[in-house]
Amino acid sequence: MFEWGGYRRPASRAALDPDLLLARGAMIALLLIGLLGFVFMLVAGKFILAPLCLAIVIGLMLGPIATRLEKRGLPSWLSAAIVCLLFVALVALFAAALIGPLSYWTGELPRIWQKLQIQLAQLREPINTLRDVQNELRTVTGGSGVTVEVDEGGDVTDIAIMAPALGAQVLLFLASLFFFVATRHDIRTGIMKVVINRRLRWRTAHIFRDVETLVSRYLLSIAVINVALGIAVALVLWIIGVPSPALWGMLAMLLNFVVYIGPAIMAGLLFAVGLATFDTLAGSFVPPLAFLAVNLMEAQFVTPMVLGRTLTLNPFMVLLALAFWIWVWGPIGGFIAIPALLIAYAVFSNLVPIGPKSPR
Repeated sequence: MFEWGGYRRPASRAALDPDLLLARGAMIALLLIGLLGFVFMLVAGKFILAPLCLAIVIGLMLGPIATRLEKRGLPSWLSAAIVCLLFVALVALFAAALIGPLSYWTGELPRIWQKLQIQLAQLREPINTLRDVQNELRTVTGGSGVTVEVDEGGDVTDIAIMAPALGAQVLLFLASLFFFVATRHDIRTGIMKVVINRRLRWRTAHIFRDVETLVSRYLLSIAVINVALGIAVALVLWIIGVPSPALWGMLAMLLNFVVYIGPAIMAGLLFAVGLATFDTLAGSFVPPLAFLAVNLMEAQFVTPMVLGRTLTLNPFMVLLALAFWIWVWGPIGGFIAIPALLIAYAVFSNLVPIGPKSPR
């Protein structure tokens, strides 16, 4: 506050000081530049950062299993090796179970497309009407048709180029997973030694605790829920007569890890399966509607009951996280979006605590 001739200047007017405004503007600009740099780093370093972050998320998920093995007297490197081998075995079994049915349905794609054209022929009149309107608009605006050119070559070359890169990412993921699980306690101890301030050390310890608890609890719970969802979807599809119900149950389990987007993709796949299974266009909607009914029960009742309110996140923040991470890293980003949001929540809630104050 400022005094002049017995008049005291309000503190709110002091906030309009040009130097203070410039300082705040510089701080905001610095934050925006840092955010842009962070996004650029994620996009440019996708080849290395994506498998590393995926390994950390999976390592946080499997950490409690390794901890139980270590409590039985096993060294950390051996428990990490066992956990990694179990994870690889589960992925291999899952892939082996999917190969056969997927190859069959891949061969059925031409027949599904042909049947879709036959079913859409019933809507020929509305389509022709829309086409006439389009031609009239094109005549009025003087526009011309759009020509789409498809390059049919280069598929084998693309596969030959992508295979080594994919293999390198898989090896990087497995190595990162092993070393993260084996050295997770050393990483925490090393970071705690760097922190000198007692209050900051207390908060850092709570960040580690909350991150491990939230991420491992979320992923393990979601894994169990998704397995149950896959079994339920397979049973429902088997009852209504859809071929390969086990395949669609496993795909439903896998895609449900990516909330919102995964179930939408699954519904679209089941609509295509319905086209190949049922004779009418209305019957083609039976499989996706049956899946959406099961998914609705899971999302509205089972998941909130299992996870509780402690892991309830704002749906808008979840949607933003999904959109951002899928844009940055594709399917891997879709998987780690919710764990990344939980990590950010744990860090923010401990750095800006709302509850009881931390010790000084």
